[in-house]
Amino acid sequence: MVGCGKMGGALLSRWLSPDGPAFVVADPAGPPSLDVAHVEGPSELDGQCFDLMVAAVKPQLLGQVLPSYAEYLEPDGFVLSMAAGTSASTVSTAAGGAPVIRIMPNLPAAVGQGVSALYAEDRINAEQKELAENFAAAAGRFVWVEDEDGIDRFTAVAGSGPGYVFELLRAYQDAAREAGFDEATSRELVLGTVAGTAAMALEDQRPFAELRDDVTSPNGTTQAGLTAMGEGGVLEDRLRSAVRAAYNRAVELR
Repeated sequence: MVGCGKMGGALLSRWLSPDGPAFVVADPAGPPSLDVAHVEGPSELDGQCFDLMVAAVKPQLLGQVLPSYAEYLEPDGFVLSMAAGTSASTVSTAAGGAPVIRIMPNLPAAVGQGVSALYAEDRINAEQKELAENFAAAAGRFVWVEDEDGIDRFTAVAGSGPGYVFELLRAYQDAAREAGFDEATSRELVLGTVAGTAAMALEDQRPFAELRDDVTSPNGTTQAGLTAMGEGGVLEDRLRSAVRAAYNRAVELR
């Protein structure tokens, strides 16, 4: 693993296991707080060769850093790139022409509850795809996208999604406080409701609209709240606008 920042370290902690692959972290900032081999630079690798290089450096440093490690990748090895906004071809060039899989985890991957997008170049084989899937599954759920635009679309929906959810939680807690609950209680009510509802949705594969209707009695309190929430289609419009804006920004950052 070349570079080991906050997200890289969080993912690595979930990839390390007695029966799993052996990792070496290359990061001049010092070893992570994990029981893993560490070097500060390529000169310390002593001729070792690796089946996989995880590119976890900042995107702006990738072109400077990866070339120094390219010679340590086996001829049939590949790169798993975490670099946001950096195409597979750019990563491959920096890594001496090695084939590339891009992985884009969202923030909850750090606690094993994330969603990751995976994109593979055509040169990637089935065994390499399976290894990438195992890594992604260790941090939560994953989806494959057919092209790199799919990475940007994923970013707009799920990569930026935790920010949207935190904002919704903030507004929901404000409403709970307005209803008369204190800070701690309102937080507990909101988090418990959202976590429990998400758990139910994970177990029940019916469309969300059906699940909503199941908990909505005609002329009841939930119906009254949903009617107020849906007035003018504002909620759906704002969410769609958020996803579009995030996607457009992701395209600009390519």
